[in-house]
Amino acid sequence: MNAPVSVYGAALRRAARGEDAAMDLIDPDGAVVRALDAGAWSGRPRPGDQQLIDRCADGTLDLGCGPGRLIEAVAATGRRALGVDVSPQAVRYARRRGAPVIHGNLFGPLPGEGGWACAVLADGNIGIGGDPARLLGRCHSLIATAGSVLVEVDPPGSRTWSGHVALTGADRTSTTFAWAFVSADDIAAIARDAALRLAGTWTEASRWFAHLTP
Repeated sequence: MNAPVSVYGAALRRAARGEDAAMDLIDPDGAVVRALDAGAWSGRPRPGDQQLIDRCADGTLDLGCGPGRLIEAVAATGRRALGVDVSPQAVRYARRRGAPVIHGNLFGPLPGEGGWACAVLADGNIGIGGDPARLLGRCHSLIATAGSVLVEVDPPGSRTWSGHVALTGADRTSTTFAWAFVSADDIAAIARDAALRLAGTWTEASRWFAHLTP
């Protein structure tokens, strides 16, 4: 079996060649939990990105930045920005496009802890680690007292869920790992567990986002 980061990296390479970069998150029984497309993360900002980019402060940390489309766009405005990703392939592609990124685990030591103006979890990254409250607590530790956390969530009416999944695509399937989904209906309660409050939500291009503050 492949590591999740290996299956993800292979999909990014397919996207870079203009090939089908579709992947699926599957449950332990093999049922598709969610369809994904690495190609959508690899190009220029996609529908729904603009308001998120506009809300990023000078001093933005993009957690799970992938191939860097968001952090490149933020940095292009002159705002200080940094992306972090555990995938070496994603970091290579992000650097090729000039995005400021580092290779690392967001739960490990990061530059400027406690001083970032904004932390971003987009493209489903609220699911990282399978424990959204713990992840938001980590975000809280990274931002300054007056900072904010911008999180992409699932639409109202969706199911909040955590469990184990595998990543599959192009005849590759990963080992299982913990993941989660969070509905817009539940983000306020989960944020409270991380000593954050819901300052507001917005929607663009059928995507939903939450603005959290300490």
